[in-house]
Amino acid sequence: MVNRIAIIPARGGSRRIPRKNVIPFRGRPMIGWTIAAALETELFSQVLVSTDDVEIAGIARAEGAAVPFLRNAKADDFSAISDATLHALGQAEAHWHTRFDTTVQLMANCPLRGSHEIAAAVSAFEKCAPRDFQISAFEFGWMKPWWAMRLQPDGQPDWLFPQALDARSQDLDPLYCPTGAIWIARTEALRSAGTFYGPGYVIEPINWEAAIDIDDSNDLRMAEALAMLSGTPETK
Repeated sequence: MVNRIAIIPARGGSRRIPRKNVIPFRGRPMIGWTIAAALETELFSQVLVSTDDVEIAGIARAEGAAVPFLRNAKADDFSAISDATLHALGQAEAHWHTRFDTTVQLMANCPLRGSHEIAAAVSAFEKCAPRDFQISAFEFGWMKPWWAMRLQPDGQPDWLFPQALDARSQDLDPLYCPTGAIWIARTEALRSAGTFYGPGYVIEPINWEAAIDIDDSNDLRMAEALAMLSGTPETK
């Protein structure tokens, strides 16, 4: 049996939305949706929340996650998220006296990513061996990046893909954007590479609603609207 750990990084500091990881979303703390989705899969030996914040730790425990220790490093604005996850992994293996085969990183601020998306991503990772690294991404929809431009100071456009200007939208290849919703790696490969973007990393698409990663107030409003439209029930 594969010994998997789900790690949910959730530091206390957040600038664009203060206390982002625990603000209310549809009746429960933001992080609670990710914890619930991970637990519902029944795929993980441990669902660990890695945080430097006592309040977040208490909320995470109440939601059912394991928080046997606080993060004691990699909790600043400059540390890469992979570094924080690797640090948490080391703490976890020392605490539980075990070695995890697979590490799944789930961002706390993706409340529309459910257990189905996590299970499907893990299944793809395991069935398409030998994958060492898998990054989630979503297909761009009505915002066509093929027609992206920079604006010069005089208002003139600097087209990023000038070859696409004369093409019909239906004739253009789909383009994808990475999302932090579900990142997976073989633990030893992750430890060696120091990043989920390790050698030969593979992209695994998920639907764009599940991919929403809330960083600012516009993201939050969109996620709340989508949750209401999809009938996502509020918790009481």
